[in-house]
Amino acid sequence: MIIKTKKYALDQKTYISLAMRSWVKNNWYWGFVPLGLIFANAILNVTGVYPNWWIYLVIVLLTILYVLFWAVQFTGITQMEQTKSLFQKYVYEIDSRQILLKLNAREGGILKWDQIRSVTKDKTAYVMVVSNDQAMNGMKVNWLAKIVAKGMKNAQFLYLPYSIFTTENELKFMDTLLKRKGFLGEVEK
Repeated sequence: MIIKTKKYALDQKTYISLAMRSWVKNNWYWGFVPLGLIFANAILNVTGVYPNWWIYLVIVLLTILYVLFWAVQFTGITQMEQTKSLFQKYVYEIDSRQILLKLNAREGGILKWDQIRSVTKDKTAYVMVVSNDQAMNGMKVNWLAKIVAKGMKNAQFLYLPYSIFTTENELKFMDTLLKRKGFLGEVEK
């Protein structure tokens, strides 16, 4: 069976929201660094070893700037010419071999299942994270570019809302297909 969806384009606001949520979900533990610094500074203040107030301001400001840096990165993706294809209207044809992304009858692209890193099924859509490992393989970049690439590893994804599927059977087949591929729990028997 082949699933053929309605034409759909990912909204830029949805993309930014999902990318930031994914980034926070994967990097939440870094929040302990500013909390630890604030706690250490509070101890230094209470004991009188190094009384200061400005360090609290600097820690909070740097934390806000760090989160804003990533928000700007994800917002910038929506404005770049190279990522224009993320926001074009596609008809998705999904089967057990691949996912076809069709702009029209002649233009489109192929996404093999081994290029999908993970799939999340939420209340309204399937979110399929596409691996950027092949693109990063063999690239010679500096340390900052490596950090940014690592932070954005979940920023390329397919967002397939349930509303683009034409029938309930297609949704059930999609669930079964994702279970067979190992992206969602076990296949129910």
